[in-house]
Amino acid sequence: MSDDRQLLLDLGHRPAFGRDDFLVAPGNREAVDWIDRWPAWPGHALAIFGPAGCGKSHLSQVFALRAQAPVLAAADVRVETVPHLIEGRGALALEIGEAAIDPRGLLHLFNALKEQGGYLLLTSRDPPARWPIVLLDLKSRLAAIQAVRISAPDDAMMEAVLVKLFADRQIAVGPGAIAYLLRRIDRSFAAARAIVAQADSAALTDKRAVTIPLLKQVLGEATE
Repeated sequence: MSDDRQLLLDLGHRPAFGRDDFLVAPGNREAVDWIDRWPAWPGHALAIFGPAGCGKSHLSQVFALRAQAPVLAAADVRVETVPHLIEGRGALALEIGEAAIDPRGLLHLFNALKEQGGYLLLTSRDPPARWPIVLLDLKSRLAAIQAVRISAPDDAMMEAVLVKLFADRQIAVGPGAIAYLLRRIDRSFAAARAIVAQADSAALTDKRAVTIPLLKQVLGEATE
């Protein structure tokens, strides 16, 4: 461990999850509008869905701050845990990831929260109508709630996202580097997050600024 390169300390970063930090674009404006108009929803539940890294978790955090609600994972919801989860709560945010859903637990949560006048925000990759649910009571309830899609970003949104992700890590990057990335990475928030993390790690390891030559190295391209 005598080599300085082996003494790299990954200081990490703190993503900015406030409402003002969320970048609004045509592809996510409807979802943002629904969060902003809470609690004036026509029903007690709302679903927001879209591809990985599109901002669903950020909006869950925005909702959590606005509604003073905890953010739960699907694995947290079981029939026996519901009374504790909703106790004294006016709202909950539930992130549906890759873990299996307990349908009876989710149905119990859905009904119990509604009975006490609470609100439920669901986020997932797919709309609730496409979830692999066979419990008919739950399937019908999910089909009835408002579902809002967040679309994959366009070039302008990708540029703004890259700038924000680098800023979250307190890294200054010139517009030339951002434009370079835009021509070379997939149009997805997940791709943007991955390349920023890789560039940050490489910059820390090599003690270099995030420039086009560094990005070429990260992307495995030949340098000029």
